[in-house]
Amino acid sequence: MIYLVLSIISSVIIFVIFKLFSKYQINTLHAIVVNYIVACVSGIVAYENSVNYAETHLHDWFYYSLGLGALFIIVFNLMALTTQRSGLSVVSVATKMSVVIPIIFGFLYYKESFGVYKIIGVTLALIAVYLVSSKTKDGLSLSAKGWIFPLLVFVGSGIIDTSLKFLENSFVAENDVPIFSATIFGAAACIGIIVLLFNAAKGNFTFQFKNILGGIVLGIPNYFSIYFLVKALRSDLLDSSGIFTVNNVGVVMASTLIGIILFKEKLSPKNWLGIVLAILSILLVTLSGF
Repeated sequence: MIYLVLSIISSVIIFVIFKLFSKYQINTLHAIVVNYIVACVSGIVAYENSVNYAETHLHDWFYYSLGLGALFIIVFNLMALTTQRSGLSVVSVATKMSVVIPIIFGFLYYKESFGVYKIIGVTLALIAVYLVSSKTKDGLSLSAKGWIFPLLVFVGSGIIDTSLKFLENSFVAENDVPIFSATIFGAAACIGIIVLLFNAAKGNFTFQFKNILGGIVLGIPNYFSIYFLVKALRSDLLDSSGIFTVNNVGVVMASTLIGIILFKEKLSPKNWLGIVLAILSILLVTLSGF
């Protein structure tokens, strides 16, 4: 349970930091690249064994983690583009609704059980995510063409969660979790640096120390959000569908409450109903594991 709670807390801290990025006008892309570097270093520091860089590629998970790192930064940019085109609420729903992908994977590939409690809990969780994330009076509104980017965010986020579960279960040894996480972030950092160099060559890069500082602050909780999620998936608390459901709903609920307390955000009755359903869904999914 402690790893799941720590994963949720780490993700909520990321939410708070992103809110502060907007307040202090920090360049998100620049900070994200620095964040990946810091997250990579954090994994190396946390690795209990000595790191033999020349043999890292010999791990069974190495090339998969490179692909996952590339997907990390691709999905991030898709999220930024979707936010610009359709708004933050749409991104939030697309990201958190993607939990259905690892849930379906767990059911089909790992033959995880689906009792009445879990089915009802997962259904309520999806409804809760929509209600909590819809900050406009009429809910989410998109044109027919506007669905392509939220759909890509949905699929990309779902593939990331599913891949984490598959790789940690099939290839990653217990002691390799830190270096596995570090490699994912390192791959994302390399791609991000290439993008920044390309922008600099075009004259679209301006150095600001606050972007580096923002990336450093973001990198540590970002590393631990993945590290603790992988550790939670390895625990016997719940199966993967239960872990992903509780993790996603917990992040949405906690982030919303933090938004009220720290940023004075206003919630509609629909949002409050979503919070109530979120709590109920967590209880039902948790009970299904016992």
